[in-house]
Amino acid sequence: MMSATMISFGEHLAALILVPPLLLGIIAKTKAAFGGRKGPPVLQLYYDLLKLMGKGAVYSRTTTWMFRLGPVLSLAAVLLAGLLVPLVRTAPFPFTGDAILFAYLLGLSRFVTVAAALDAGSSFEGMGASREVAFASFAEPALILSVAALADATGSLSLSGMFSGAIWGSFGAGVVLLAGSLFLVLLAENSRIPVDDPATHLELTMIHEVMVLDHGGVDLAFILYGSAVKLMLWSSLLVRLVLPAVPGADGWAVWGLGVAAVAVTVGVVESSMARLRLTRVPQLLVVAVCAAAFAVMLTLR
Repeated sequence: MMSATMISFGEHLAALILVPPLLLGIIAKTKAAFGGRKGPPVLQLYYDLLKLMGKGAVYSRTTTWMFRLGPVLSLAAVLLAGLLVPLVRTAPFPFTGDAILFAYLLGLSRFVTVAAALDAGSSFEGMGASREVAFASFAEPALILSVAALADATGSLSLSGMFSGAIWGSFGAGVVLLAGSLFLVLLAENSRIPVDDPATHLELTMIHEVMVLDHGGVDLAFILYGSAVKLMLWSSLLVRLVLPAVPGADGWAVWGLGVAAVAVTVGVVESSMARLRLTRVPQLLVVAVCAAAFAVMLTLR
């Protein structure tokens, strides 16, 4: 029994560490295909991370220890959150109420990133930080309401029980609402179009990218890798919400195809629409909150 548990933990850890950069490569390839371009290799982010890990970082004399610690704590928080999310089987460390810890770990990751940006003393980065926390105040209620709806529908207070993919028969309409809500939150949490454009450096539209402009070398590698891990976690929650859990190697194949499909969908969205005006982003996130709230109402009928 212990051997099977260790194998399951090893598979989960390997997927958590190795797969995330691949999803960003799939998104880039999808966008390139829509634009009629060849685009970068799917493994490009792996190469970029290796190159950044071999570079040194330059620190301003006005920054403090917070600027250096921010990328490390942000990545650590996201990786810890990954141990609570079920990929194929039950998460390595499930417990009652782990969904709350998951939300707090993502909040901690955001907090230290914002704090590091403010520590640089740049009004430009402060602008991005203020936008980040403002939009997060709309995205987090959608997550909490989604968790509440799933907890009531499944009778479980653990992410592994909530995201089992086995509630279509009794909660089909709610699953559709929650899938739409979580997808909008995924776009916001990962700074994707239509909320933010990760490929631009136009100061009037930047949110996440502006907060990390002063980071370089290993610190920037940690930030890029942490963003990829967060994208994989949200994609995994969507897959486990919509698709039933499948044991064994088939389960990993279903999960891999599922998260790849989410990445392709993100690429299609980014290729087919423009970034929203900043004043429109809260309205989009309110739609996510309303969809999750309607799902909660369905569980109370």
